Parts: sequence; C-alpha cells; structure tokens
Amino acid sequence: MSARPKRLLRLGLPKGSLQDTTVRLFSHAGFQVSISSRSYYPDIDDAEVECILIRAQEMARYVEQGVMDAGITGLDWVLENRAKVDELADLRAPWPNYRPVRWVLAVKEGSKLKKAADLEGKRIATEAVGLTKGYLKQHGVKADVEFSWGATEVKPPVLADAIVDVSETGSSLRANQLRVIDTVLESTPRFIANREARRDPWKRDKMERMLMLLQGAIAAIDRVGLMMNLPRAQLEKVLDVLPALGTPTISNLADDRWVAVNTVIAEQEVRELIPRLKDQGARGIVEYPLSKIVG
Repeated sequence: MSARPKRLLRLGLPKGSLQDTTVRLFSHAGFQVSISSRSYYPDIDDAEVECILIRAQEMARYVEQGVMDAGITGLDWVLENRAKVDELADLRAPWPNYRPVRWVLAVKEGSKLKKAADLEGKRIATEAVGLTKGYLKQHGVKADVEFSWGATEVKPPVLADAIVDVSETGSSLRANQLRVIDTVLESTPRFIANREARRDPWKRDKMERMLMLLQGAIAAIDRVGLMMNLPRAQLEKVLDVLPALGTPTISNLADDRWVAVNTVIAEQEVRELIPRLKDQGARGIVEYPLSKIVG
C-alpha cells in the first residue's frame, strides 16, 4: 500500500448542475475523477489532492472557512455568501452549465411592473436572497424578498409579484410566460481559494499548476490543429486568410519548392477553410484534436 502523501490539497467539486461538466473538464486537463453515487468523496488520480462534493451554493462558505483549500463554484454564490475568498480564474467554457448564466428579474407577461422602481412594496421570490437585496438597495427600492425552495418560475403572479431566477437560455422563463425586466447579475464558474491556503507556498503552487492545466483544456475545447504541405509560392496568400491562435509554424521540406504549415484554428472554421486551402494548392491537409493549449 502506498504511503499517504505528506501534503494534501483539499478541493471542493460542485455537486449538482456543474458536476458532470466539471468532471469532463478535469478529464480534458489530464485528471481522472471518479464519482460514486453513494459517496461524497470522489477519487482523483493525484495522491496530493483530496476531493469532496459540495453544493455550489455552499462552496464559497467552506472555502472561506478553510474547510476546503480551493473549489469551483459560480460567481453568483460567492457574492450571495459574501465570502472572503480569492478568485483565481474564470472557468467559463462553451459547455452546458459552464457558459455564462444570468440572474434575471422577471414578472408575468401582462404585468404592469416594468422596471425595478415599480417593485416598491412588492413581494419577490428567489433562491438568491442576498443578491436580490443588494440589487434592490442599488436601485433604492424596498421590497419583501422571500427565499424560494424551488419552482420559482411558477410563483408569479399569485405567490409573488416578481422573481429573481437564474437563466442560461431563457426557455424556462418563456415556457412559464415570464418577461424579463432586468439582469441582476451575469455569472460564470470560478476557481476560488482560501486566502490562508494561498499563503502556503506548497498549496499555492499546487493550485496554480492545476489551474494552468484546467485553463489549457478550456482554451483547447473549441479549437483544432491543422497541418498541411503548401507550395512556397502560395504561402503569402494562404497566410493572409489563415486564422491562427498565434503565428503559424512554417517548416522547410526536402523539396524547397514546398513548406509545411502547422497552425491552430477555431473548429467551426474548418469546413469553410479546408476547401479554400485545397484551392490554393495545399496537400496532405490533416486536422487533429487538441487536449490543452498553454500560453
């Protein structure tokens, strides 16, 4: 049996809507995370990391208290808990639940409420009570803010005059005939750290290395590599139209009339670009997936 490492980084992984995407992100970053349906302690193939599943709503509080050294949660829940933590990175990614989400102020279609000022003395239902009270204070409005245990979007107009609810696509709001008055907050997943843990050189280095790999994986999510052989005479024309993350790598070939070009482009551009490259005389065009891009 292997010896327990002398140092451990306690990492909170978000349970719930962010969970599957977080595991997927860690996999792209090179970490294999395995979650049992009966355990709140996921396995990770790094002996120096101990993972615990925690609801995103509670994560910032536990990180602030030092129960966890670091964790992943939404900016919304950091602000809701007024947690004094260090935000090390925005982990937004083009995946479900990792895209930006909006906390919106909404009312029933046909409501006479048109703006924040109209909420004076009204009842508002929300899961984010702190965020909502802060928003109302900014607008100089006094209203009754009630915590909602769920199904918030069905409460107007009988159980509440308005709601503040989270929306990624707006489909649930439309399905319940709700109209958005204003955006209270745009939120994305954040990598947060306990401030005392960050002062520990070993833990800080461990977090920074992990974060470098996570950000590298995010940078590569919607990009691919493209390499080809190209007549040297066509090189300038191709470079004028070739989108690239950075300057393409150009290598000489045995036949000095040809060069090899290697670059990184957005995956969505490939289908339009490859035929154009072919027309310019490119040969041996190869598209390949990327795991990480580290700047």
